[in-house]
Amino acid sequence: MNRRHFIGTAITGSILAKNNIVFAKPANEMKISVFSKTLHWIPDYNKLAETVAGIGFDGIDLTVRPDGHVLPERVADDLPKVVEACKKANISVPMIVTNILEANPITELVLKTASSLGIKHYRMGWYGFDLKKDILTQVAAFEEKMKGVAALNKKYNISGEYQNHAGLFLGATVWDFEPILKRINSPLLGCQYDVHHATHESETSWEIGFRIIEPYIKSIAIKDFRRVLKDGKLQKEGCPLGQGVVNYGKYLALLKQYNISVPVTMHFEYKLGGAENGAKTITIDPKEVTTAMKKDLTVFKGWLKDTGL
Repeated sequence: MNRRHFIGTAITGSILAKNNIVFAKPANEMKISVFSKTLHWIPDYNKLAETVAGIGFDGIDLTVRPDGHVLPERVADDLPKVVEACKKANISVPMIVTNILEANPITELVLKTASSLGIKHYRMGWYGFDLKKDILTQVAAFEEKMKGVAALNKKYNISGEYQNHAGLFLGATVWDFEPILKRINSPLLGCQYDVHHATHESETSWEIGFRIIEPYIKSIAIKDFRRVLKDGKLQKEGCPLGQGVVNYGKYLALLKQYNISVPVTMHFEYKLGGAENGAKTITIDPKEVTTAMKKDLTVFKGWLKDTGL
């Protein structure tokens, strides 16, 4: 954590120790997977699984989308191969990342295949707003599409999770997204909460959005960023975990407060020779990528241990 966040967490820890308050480790300890976008330069599934296991992750959050590790149209053939490779490496594929936005034959094929392999979670695509059209009319249209997705989720017993991605997307501030989840009212449709995007979207009030969407959080994404001055403009730049502006001290305390223990996917959006952008060929030594991943994973595991998650 950065200095400000570390001091806040340290003070909290001192108060807890003084009052003999000890966090109990939950029985269902959160499992940490890696978003496979950063490993697109490893196309071989066995090598991919071995690399992820060697870094220390519990599993792979696999890209099953155009230009991903598994193409949607090849999911029935290739996804079982990845799952088998992971079993050999003693890790799992608990979740996948898709571009699913509506019910159609490809969506059904992806969900049917994933569910048959024991995969319980998937991230959806994003609904983007057209600023030339009425916003609320678009929200209603997005809700209708989500209803169709929710029906397929129920059919195949798999949880679809929509990320609160910053920008001109549904759910960026969660206020427009939460009512949809409430109305559809499906235990298999929820949110993949991303505190990084929440902080970027509303740095001083993201906690309000978190408390609103909390009942629907089914998985969480972990990464960090900082703001840098480039060409006279303040810009967002990805960075190693704990070196940015995301207040992980507060965030983890909230996860603890609400007893949230869900699958975790770790993302890496800082410069790693193109790996951060899903490049198939990278410009740095692969060891630099895996070393960076291992460092961030160690940092996050330390925070979880300190918080009692």
